[in-house]
Amino acid sequence: MRLYSKNQVIGIVLVAAALASGFTLLISSRDSDTAAVNSEASLETPELVLQTGTMYGNDEFALSTLDVASSDGYTQDEQQNISVYERANEAVVNITTETVGINWFLEPVPQEGGSGSGSIIDTRGYVVTNTHVIANAVKIFISLSDGSQFEGTVVGTDKENDIAVLKFDPPKNRDLSTIPFGNSSNLKVGQKVLAIGNPFGFERTLTTGIVSALGRPIKTASNTIIKDMIQTDTAINPGNSGGPLLDTQGRMIGINTMIYSTSGSSAGIGFSIPVNTAKRVVSELIQFGKVRRGSIDAELVQLNSSIANYARLSTNNGLLVSRVGAGSNAEKAGLKGGTEAVRYGAGRSSSIIYLGGDVITGIGKDKIDTLTDYYSALESRKPGETVEVTVLRGRNQLTLKMVLAERQ
Repeated sequence: MRLYSKNQVIGIVLVAAALASGFTLLISSRDSDTAAVNSEASLETPELVLQTGTMYGNDEFALSTLDVASSDGYTQDEQQNISVYERANEAVVNITTETVGINWFLEPVPQEGGSGSGSIIDTRGYVVTNTHVIANAVKIFISLSDGSQFEGTVVGTDKENDIAVLKFDPPKNRDLSTIPFGNSSNLKVGQKVLAIGNPFGFERTLTTGIVSALGRPIKTASNTIIKDMIQTDTAINPGNSGGPLLDTQGRMIGINTMIYSTSGSSAGIGFSIPVNTAKRVVSELIQFGKVRRGSIDAELVQLNSSIANYARLSTNNGLLVSRVGAGSNAEKAGLKGGTEAVRYGAGRSSSIIYLGGDVITGIGKDKIDTLTDYYSALESRKPGETVEVTVLRGRNQLTLKMVLAERQ
């Protein structure tokens, strides 16, 4: 081992320190030159990143995809929610009803009914909501965003689509906010939607979600099928019924109607009536007080195994044509009724039906197995329209062209 004196050690340390200092200065100088070059390059071509959004590195990509907050501290998504709510919430109303009950002395007494939501669609005071919101109501009260309340009247209802139009008379100096109709035919699964309503009585509550599915056929409590329902995961709870489902422009694309839930509260599966259906129905309710629909003017009986076995039919499904009116559109089209009268049912619910007639199995492209299928197939058909009706006559299948009558 080599030994060094104290003076030698001090000399070595000083030399090493001097070399290290010189190396650091050299690196710092080179970095400064590089930074200067880069700075000049960025000053010469700033438009590359700002205008084209070209991604030259991971850092630039991360910055370009951030949901940048505005000067107010809200993200773009939050600003969108706020904008829609501020634009539409004053046009959403709270609907409460009064029904009649029976007290202990069997006397009729008023009692609190149901509640729900609705949308003002016209400055004259027209409101669209669900039929079930006003079921059995003797009085209807419509509360506006400022707390004022008006008594409403029923313009018309359509149980098949669960749509009702109400009207109240606003003060002459009151400018009502309205919600414009959108278009439900161009909706996409995954599209953002918003709902405003009065869940559990909490007025004008906003919830957001997406379109989860389209074209759902849903059977209602009245045993009818509403076609093309919009499925959404937007929170819809009791009290939301009748309120609007909105797109990001604040346009109504649906009427919130029902939920699928085992608890009675939102489980992320809600259904809205498409606004294109609502537009068609609302127009007729305001004009006629009802929806005018086409119908086959004949007495029809839904088949079951008992009737099919007794009549020795080749099918258990479809609608048996019991009787056809003389001179009716159905008779002119060649539809045949039955000739053998039998009593069907028991007790007071029994009735006379006629066997031996045609069995309707299809209308247009729709298969007809039940009365629900029949009403669904003709839901959007108008009196005077011509439809193709498929019937089973004995064991032969025939197609008849028939002009629809007006449903009574």
